[in-house]
Amino acid sequence: MIHRIGVIAVIQLREIMTPVTDYLSQSSTLEQAITIMKRKKWNIVPATDQDGRLLGVFTRSILYQMVLAGQPLHTPIHPFMKTDVVAFSVDTPYDIIEKVVENSNVGSGVVLDGEQRPIGLITSIDIARTLLRTSYSLREQLEAILATSQLGAVMTDEQNQVIFVNARFCDMLGCAEKQIIGRNITDVIPDIHTTEVQEMEQEVHKRIVVGNYRTIVRLSKYKTVKGQEGFIALFQNISEVERMAEELESVKRWKSMLQTVIDKAYDGIVMINQQGRISFVSPSLIELFELDESQTIHQPIDGVLPQLGLTRVVKSGLADISDFMEVNGIQYIVHRIPVLQDQHVVGAIGKIMFRQLQEVRERFKRFDRHEWKEGVARQQRRQAESSRFTFDEIITSDYQMEKLVRSVSKAAKGRSTILIRGESGTGKELFAHAIHSISPREEKPFVTVNCAAIPEHLLESEFFGYEEGAFTGAKHKGKVGKFDLAHGGTLFLDEVGDMSLPLQAKLLRVLQEGEFYRVGGTDRIHVDVRIISATNRPLEDMVEKGTFREDLFYRLNVISFEIPPLRLRKGDILLLCELFIKDLNKSNGTSVTSIDPEAQCVMLGYEWLGNVRELRNVLERAMVFAESGKIQLDDLPDYVLKKTSLPNNQQHPVLQQNLLNQAEQDTIQIALQKTNGNKSQAARLLGISRSVLYEKLKKYQISCL
Repeated sequence: MIHRIGVIAVIQLREIMTPVTDYLSQSSTLEQAITIMKRKKWNIVPATDQDGRLLGVFTRSILYQMVLAGQPLHTPIHPFMKTDVVAFSVDTPYDIIEKVVENSNVGSGVVLDGEQRPIGLITSIDIARTLLRTSYSLREQLEAILATSQLGAVMTDEQNQVIFVNARFCDMLGCAEKQIIGRNITDVIPDIHTTEVQEMEQEVHKRIVVGNYRTIVRLSKYKTVKGQEGFIALFQNISEVERMAEELESVKRWKSMLQTVIDKAYDGIVMINQQGRISFVSPSLIELFELDESQTIHQPIDGVLPQLGLTRVVKSGLADISDFMEVNGIQYIVHRIPVLQDQHVVGAIGKIMFRQLQEVRERFKRFDRHEWKEGVARQQRRQAESSRFTFDEIITSDYQMEKLVRSVSKAAKGRSTILIRGESGTGKELFAHAIHSISPREEKPFVTVNCAAIPEHLLESEFFGYEEGAFTGAKHKGKVGKFDLAHGGTLFLDEVGDMSLPLQAKLLRVLQEGEFYRVGGTDRIHVDVRIISATNRPLEDMVEKGTFREDLFYRLNVISFEIPPLRLRKGDILLLCELFIKDLNKSNGTSVTSIDPEAQCVMLGYEWLGNVRELRNVLERAMVFAESGKIQLDDLPDYVLKKTSLPNNQQHPVLQQNLLNQAEQDTIQIALQKTNGNKSQAARLLGISRSVLYEKLKKYQISCL
């Protein structure tokens, strides 16, 4: 039966009620009730009929009774629902509400609109807060309500000094009332900060821990008898319901996941312990080998399934995959995986793949054919002398690299000669390809000459070609040079700093006049070629020493870019690793999915003098040795580990943070060196504000130059 109170229009009730947007119905289950209570933090949830009218409520007490009785989550709540409900019309005067609350031990009521539909809840928290704000003289009534509702309550004066606490809050905090009265509220409850109390304009809802209880506190202001502002804090214990709901959800989720993996997976699974005895076997494997489960558990694997060869994995600690085997005309393979604990083998898992292997074979055949076609296409593209990379393949999250890519992209669309500088392995050739790919010459040839890889006596003929009989061993019909091949397109001169002085002079003439003579030839050859050059050598120093022509340097250095080394953009290390793992899995047939956090920590701390090229090589080597699908510390080369502090499980988070801090500190110092100590320029170079830079200078105690 639902009690209804008379209708008199006032507005106070709408202001103090908790709006209701979620409802239960006759068909709702225990699980749905728990979900709403956990999300909304309500003690009661209204239940409505098909027309949205109030039928009753589901309370926290009913929830406890159903859980203690062992009711399943799918149990309908209708038989347990409470129909004897205190309900208020939305325009009920507040004095009537006070009387009802005074004469009732019910902690919550339902607010109804004119159509008898629930629109809100008036809870003990709302009532308690309103009573406190209305009059301090209602203290006895307030304490009775709070005791019934199990709320903890604290009231302060205008100086934030505690003037009232109830017994429930003292129990939560584990202190006597006399130990709390007169203290500042922020001293009693450290999670409530002074600034939060002073600057609060409206009520604050937050989760805090009081003693051993997890609670939701409602912190609000009220007018004191002096006309100033004090504070009321009401604490609702949510530990029990939260813990119960979390445990129920966790058990349900894990049970569903494990049941699906074990019963529905295509793979048969068997697990043995260190003694070689079976500790688990999946239903699909029992079905495949026609076993009796009762006669397999705790039995030696070599006596039940010796053909799987799992005991040798326990001895060797090395994962491997068997050849194709057969049982009852069904082919299968076994993936043998050691189980490690504290670096010791404590057992092994056998994953048996036997379903749809023929389809897998066919798919691999199609994949191989596709790869072969792609390889042929790539070879044809190489033979066509075209660029193979674009700016989309330059992966970075570093501000300076992003800025560099934008600048190079602008320069690529012009005709000017470009000089790309940077340490070995930073990706100079990648940038050269990308420049050509978006230039007006993208449809024309892109020709590469590695000036350091071609013998000195052959460089000139490689550049300019030669006529028939130009020298001993020359081809009968002569040969066209790289300039001929690049006509109308781009010629990329890699390691340009390694050219000899005589060849530098001839290259300068081509750049100035747009023409050259073939070796042994007398005819002028006119060409239209854009030059992109790259070097890791200090050309300015070479000019001063006379090993590089000054006029050629200025011809090549029309637009110059320098690619920062990997150690100055360590944020890119793990980003590049993700890309390389995907590529190397395809090319090498590995199945690595990620890098262990400890290995990541070491990679972030390593200097990478070989830059991106070294990173890829180290990653490829580690992926070959990775056995668990994840790159571990032991998979990294010894020379990397020796040059980096080795973390352990306890130190890892701290060490990783220290390495990141050191990388940030080094980057800031380099920026200050490049800007001669100018903080504004250094901040712009780093892509941060001046205020942030000042904070970091103070944090790392860096003094300006």
